[in-house]
Amino acid sequence: MELVEALHVATVDTPIGAIRLASTVDGLAYVELPHHSGRGLGGWLRTRAPGACVAEGFAPNRAAARQILDYLEGKRRSFDLELDLRGTAFQLEVWQALREIPYGETVSYQELARRVGRPKGSRAVGAANAANPLSLVVPCHRVVQKGGKLGGYAGGLELKARLLALEHDRPRQGDLL
Repeated sequence: MELVEALHVATVDTPIGAIRLASTVDGLAYVELPHHSGRGLGGWLRTRAPGACVAEGFAPNRAAARQILDYLEGKRRSFDLELDLRGTAFQLEVWQALREIPYGETVSYQELARRVGRPKGSRAVGAANAANPLSLVVPCHRVVQKGGKLGGYAGGLELKARLLALEHDRPRQGDLL
């Protein structure tokens, strides 16, 4: 008899809008930003958790919700959560490198490619960055184009700019953060 994986999904209202969190027994597995681009939770489920039994469940997501809220309110600079990251070996390597970018700092796609040992792999790093299932927690918003220009972000460039402003302690006029 094959065991069915349980995935607990919760929606959390935050200063940037509603965020959906999905956790497994191993930890936080997916964060869906408001106005996300891409395949969303449904696409992630099809590719990374096929056959999972999805249930509404705030309790397994409570720590992640609290830490994300604290981060968005400027009270937290890093996350202390068990994660269930699912991806290719290369994606996992890029996502680990993202976790090592300090709060308030940015790196270019080219620099991130160099850090993972692929100095000519900026596009591959960009693709891995775009596939990051744990936006905010695995801080892909800290990666910018060469010269500091903002590149793509699952939650949109406006949200990326807001997050970077929050981390640089420079809230923009009208921001809720």
